Amino acid sequence: MSSWLPRGLVMTAVHVIARVLLGVAVVEAPLNTTVWKTLAIGAVVLIALIWGGIDGVADARANPDPDDYADLTVRWLQAGLLAGVLAGLISWILGRSVFAGIGEASLFIELIAGGSFTALLVFVPAFMGAAVGRWITRRDQRKNDADDDWSVHPDRDAEHVAS
Repeated sequence: MSSWLPRGLVMTAVHVIARVLLGVAVVEAPLNTTVWKTLAIGAVVLIALIWGGIDGVADARANPDPDDYADLTVRWLQAGLLAGVLAGLISWILGRSVFAGIGEASLFIELIAGGSFTALLVFVPAFMGAAVGRWITRRDQRKNDADDDWSVHPDRDAEHVAS
């Protein structure tokens, strides 16, 4: 199974669950819509950010040389696109048949606009998380490396030593 497929499917499930819970919350407490929307988007973003960070840490530990890093950008872009399309389709079906509160948009709008938004909600935080995860791991690896400051190295030429 491709590494982007489980990420995309899980993020689809997270987005659909957040959207269903958002629909229920908005119907039950319509005056707090902004709070509920913020929490739903925050949940999707936080899960993508943490998972991307875990991917970044794991990749940096497996490949100490940055030139050997795996392509997490494409992995998370594919996962985001899959999550966007599937979450849009599932949300449209649920909105038409089960939960009237999760949206009244047409299928085209759900797939194009909603799918694009969902893809960005997954891709951008995961990409940032991967970058931060790699940076933290590289920083820890550099702390453990020997100091290579040649200005104080014993093998340095005598004529280059500062007086």
